[in-house]
Amino acid sequence: MKREYFGTDGIRGTVGQAPITPDFVLRLAHAVGQVLRKTEARPVVLIGKDTRISGYMLESALESGFNSAGVDVVLLGPLPTPGVAYLTRAQRASLGVVISASHNVFEDNGIKFFSAQGTKLSEAWELEVEAALKLAPQWAQSAGLGKTRRLDDAAGRYIEFCKSTFATDLTLKGLKIVVDAAHGAAYQIAPKVFHELGADVIAIGCAPDGLNINHQVGATHPEALVAAVKEHKADFGVALDGDADRLQMVDAQGRLYNGDELLYLMADERLGRGEALPGVVGTLMTNMAVELALKSRGVDLVRAKVGDRYVLEAMEARGWILGGEGSGHLLALDKHTTGDGLISALQVLQACVRAGKSMADLLAGVTLFPQTLLNVRLRPGADWQANAALKEQTLAVEQELGQSGRVLIRASGTEPLVRVMVEARDPAQALHCAQRIADTLQ
Repeated sequence: MKREYFGTDGIRGTVGQAPITPDFVLRLAHAVGQVLRKTEARPVVLIGKDTRISGYMLESALESGFNSAGVDVVLLGPLPTPGVAYLTRAQRASLGVVISASHNVFEDNGIKFFSAQGTKLSEAWELEVEAALKLAPQWAQSAGLGKTRRLDDAAGRYIEFCKSTFATDLTLKGLKIVVDAAHGAAYQIAPKVFHELGADVIAIGCAPDGLNINHQVGATHPEALVAAVKEHKADFGVALDGDADRLQMVDAQGRLYNGDELLYLMADERLGRGEALPGVVGTLMTNMAVELALKSRGVDLVRAKVGDRYVLEAMEARGWILGGEGSGHLLALDKHTTGDGLISALQVLQACVRAGKSMADLLAGVTLFPQTLLNVRLRPGADWQANAALKEQTLAVEQELGQSGRVLIRASGTEPLVRVMVEARDPAQALHCAQRIADTLQ
C-alpha cells in the first residue's frame, strides 16, 4: 500500500488547505487514538508545538480528536521536536505528537509522531493510521472520554536533559556564543542551555510573534548568525531551525560549517577518547571529503537515502551511533533517540573545549569537495534510466574522476526533473563533467 497523507516526516502542508485543516486534524487524532486503543485501554499522548500561529488551532483539534477516542492528552506548549521525543519516553507516554513544519515558512504546518520509546514510527504504523481514517469514527461514551492537562515545566525538564549530554568535567565558561533559535520552538530553551553551562550568550531569533518563524534567521538563513558572530566578536555561533532538530554552526572568523563537517567533528571527538566507532551513516549527498577523512581513521561511511528517517534506519540496522545529513540533521544515538540540534551543538562544542582547538583547527585535514548540481527537466514520457548515452557518459566521467570524485544521478520526488551531481577536487572539472552528463538528457 502507498501512503496517502504521510510523507518522509509526518504530514505537512499549507494551513487551511487539505490536509492541514482543523477538521482533518481532528479526524487524524481520532484515528490515531483508535489505533492506540487496540493495545492500550487508556493511552496517554503528549503534544508539543513550535511557535506558528496555526499551532493553537491545530493543538485544539488534536486535543478534541484524542479525547473523543478516549485518549488522555498532556500539553507541553512550545517545545523542540526532540524535546517532545525525550519527554514521551521520560513520562512513559503512549505517543508523542509534534505540531511543526520544521524549517518551512509560517504559512505551513504539520503533524509528526514519536513512539513511546521516543523514536520515529514505522511506515506500517502510518499505513494503519491511514486505514483507520477511512473508517467511521467510534466516539467514546461520556464516562470514557479522555482528559487534558498541562505538564508543569516541560521546558525545564528538557533543558536539564540537554545539559546532561555535555561532559561533566568540561564547561563553556569563557566562551561567547551567539544562539539563533529561528524564532521557533527553542526560543526560550536554547539560550538557557548554553548559559547554564557557563557561556556568555547573545540571543537572536528568539522573539517569535507567530508569523516570523524561520524568517531570515535560523539554520536555513545562517547569514544572520554569521553577521551577529562578527558583530559581537563571539567564539561560536549556533543556529537551529524552527523545531530545533537541525543545526548549523559558525566559528569566530564567521565561517559557516555544514552538517557533514559537524558530523565529522562528533566522530573525531569519540575517536580521540578511544571509543570504538565502526562506522557512520551519511546520505547520498554527504561530501566525499568527509568519507575519505573517516576512512583514513578506519571508520566506514554508509550512505542512506536523503532524509533523517532513512539515516536512522541505516544506523539502527547496523547498531551504529552516529549519522547525519549536510542540512544539519545529526543523530547521536548514545545521547538521544532522534536528531537534536541542541545536543549536536553541545557535542561539537565539547570536542572543541576538550581539544582546546577551534572547529577550523579540528577540520584542518578535511577540505570539502566542490559539488555541482544540475537539474534537468525531462520531456513528457521520457525514460531517463533507459538512456544509453547517459549510461555511457556517466561511465566515462566516473573513470575520469577515479578515486577523487563521484557522480550521483537521481530523480526528483516532486517534479519531472533529474538531478545530476558531480563532486571533484577541482570545481571546474566538477562543472564540466556534470554538464557533459546533463547534455545527454536534453
